Amino acid sequence: MDVKRCNVRNKAKANDDEVLNLYKYFIWADSMKTAYENILDRNIREIIPIGKFEAEYNLFISYWFGGLYVVIEGWQELNLRDKEIDLLLKSPNVNLLRRYRNGVFHFQRDYFDERFMGFLRDGVSRIEWVQVLHGEFERFFVEWSQERRVLI
Repeated sequence: MDVKRCNVRNKAKANDDEVLNLYKYFIWADSMKTAYENILDRNIREIIPIGKFEAEYNLFISYWFGGLYVVIEGWQELNLRDKEIDLLLKSPNVNLLRRYRNGVFHFQRDYFDERFMGFLRDGVSRIEWVQVLHGEFERFFVEWSQERRVLI
């Protein structure tokens, strides 16, 4: 592993248990990502009725995005560092994702609340950003576990 690229550092250095705990949140987000991808694939194969598709699509994408933001919060709280992840976290998408997460986990009267629409307005490019960030977190945890010989 490239130590310059993937390094764990903190004012009060994050310990392995804290990083492993952050991985738990990543796994939860990853499960929602997998469910999101499965519903998209299933809709291509079967053409799910629009109401059912929309309900499931919104459920899985929203919980994936919300869960991934929790990983970002933990990353920042533990003061972890990784060249690729840190670059992605400089994006204004981070704040939009935080607002989206807040919209997901706090009741909103308006179905098209700005917390949702602000993130989704740019459509595909924001989803691609989330996918890339998710992939970089996955890479980080794999490299971290291999370096420490921890099974994840």
